[in-house]
Amino acid sequence: MAMQTTLDAITTKLSSVRLPIAGLVPMTTLDYPDHLACVVFLQGCPLRCGYCHNPDMIAPRRGEPHEWQTVMDFLVSRKNLLEGVVFSGGEPTLNAGLRVAVKEVKALGFKVGLHTAGVYPDRLSRLLPHLDWVGLDVKGYGKAFDQISGRPGIWRLHARSLGVLLDSGISFECRTTVHWKDFKLADVEHLALSLADCGVRHYALQMARSQPCLDPCYAHPIPDAPAIAQVSALVKRLQPHFEQLELRH
Repeated sequence: MAMQTTLDAITTKLSSVRLPIAGLVPMTTLDYPDHLACVVFLQGCPLRCGYCHNPDMIAPRRGEPHEWQTVMDFLVSRKNLLEGVVFSGGEPTLNAGLRVAVKEVKALGFKVGLHTAGVYPDRLSRLLPHLDWVGLDVKGYGKAFDQISGRPGIWRLHARSLGVLLDSGISFECRTTVHWKDFKLADVEHLALSLADCGVRHYALQMARSQPCLDPCYAHPIPDAPAIAQVSALVKRLQPHFEQLELRH
């Protein structure tokens, strides 16, 4: 046991990964389905979603070596206590050091999950052999994805990422954050059925928080927002199209 602890400490010390760590949730049952995990938040995101409730994580920066080492030290101390590690953001695939970091986490015996908006499909493809699960953010349908994310041309990149996940056989979930400034109820139904037609089997609808928001306009009440009973009725209608469909408030 002492020898293994020494080896783990050496592994942590030798890591040359530079990742900008924005935060760490030491334990969660929500961010990696059916697994007890921690969440590592990485700084930087190319998107500008108006409802974004982590605006402090948007601006990119270069990570310092000690940041990732601190995370590795934490993970070594949680071996046999946690099952998985989830990388989130921001947009974690923005960071070039992510692939090596994922491999180091796997070497410690953890399963690895990733939260991503799929804006870098080539990077996602290179990561997939080292991942166990992916949560893919689907901002909207087609060009609505660009409008919601504040970046033109993103929806085509996202579509490639969805295709990569469908072809890979990896366990993954699609999820959509719904703010009624961006959606009508019919838009949500259209998006959900389109994903089901593509082969998506696990889907979640997440109701956006009213604050904090990147765009202050998103903190204002939406007069014609559907009642929660209408949303629940929609979810019930959509249920047969998925193996698993959740409504998260």
